[in-house]
Amino acid sequence: MIDFLQDLWGFMKARKKFWLAPIILVMLLLGTLIVLSQGSAVAPFIYTLF
Repeated sequence: MIDFLQDLWGFMKARKKFWLAPIILVMLLLGTLIVLSQGSAVAPFIYTLF
């Protein structure tokens, strides 16, 4: 996983694609939110956001 992150950072740095960083961060946060909300009491409140 560390190698993947290093390669991703190297790609973004070499090709000046720093605009990808916020997109990747938001996708990771949404994915974490979905995983953590599975089967919890918070799930009905999360569905109202979308």
